[in-house]
Amino acid sequence: MHIILGGTGHVGSAAAMSLLQQGEAVTIVTRDPSKGADWTRRGAEIAVADVHDSEVLRQVFRQGERLFLLNPPADPSTDTDVEERKTVAAITAALEGTGLRKIVAQSTYGAQPGDRCGDLTILYELEQQLRAQPIPASIIRAAYYISNWDSAVETAERDGVVNTLFPADFKLPMVAPDDLGRAAARLLKEPIEQTGIHYIEWPARYSASDVAACLSDELRRDIQVVTAPREKWQETFEGIGFSKAAAESYARMTAVTLDDPELPKNPGRGTVSLQRYISDLVARHN
Repeated sequence: MHIILGGTGHVGSAAAMSLLQQGEAVTIVTRDPSKGADWTRRGAEIAVADVHDSEVLRQVFRQGERLFLLNPPADPSTDTDVEERKTVAAITAALEGTGLRKIVAQSTYGAQPGDRCGDLTILYELEQQLRAQPIPASIIRAAYYISNWDSAVETAERDGVVNTLFPADFKLPMVAPDDLGRAAARLLKEPIEQTGIHYIEWPARYSASDVAACLSDELRRDIQVVTAPREKWQETFEGIGFSKAAAESYARMTAVTLDDPELPKNPGRGTVSLQRYISDLVARHN
């Protein structure tokens, strides 16, 4: 049995679907039982658990042999670093005594020690805690989620713009959630002794200008890129509802991604193209 923590999110659901299509037994962990009906029809089992409740999580984990986990993002109106450290602690505490044989965990390009760098530091700490426990673990370091651009459809349709913090022509490693889910499913099925860090990105790297060009093609109108200056990053995050602490962390994470991006030489490659992703995105939006 494969346990999928975060199975109703973009990446977790893609991992679950890939495994189910291969005839594997899957349990989806969710805190919202209303999200389970569709998965039950697809053949998955549902376990209801709050990610903060280590004891309940431990009982769920004991039902399977292999676990895919990701640390859920905290509400940006909170101090996200504090809240996400709490969930890392709860998840890793729940691993003890489960009998799991293998873990696959989602991390990020650029994961590194530090302070107030959002996912870069929180997921680095998750990696370190997984290395310190006895269950064999594979780590997926994912490139920048193309789904972070999903809201660009609305601004493109309404205002003819794509908003970004990055320079318009800054090429960034990106990847689609479906590609990450398929990678997670593959790693879950590998022999338990095969572990380590696995980088996943698309064959090409793209910029905000590339995103705008794809949106221009799909919407049949001119789309321009609007870049927020660095000195306005924290203000920009606060303006969309982030707490001051979360805005500081996300602004620093953006600065590291721009100034010192992690660019592995031989990453695993996804297959979903930018054009296909944007085309599907626009279709879903309409």
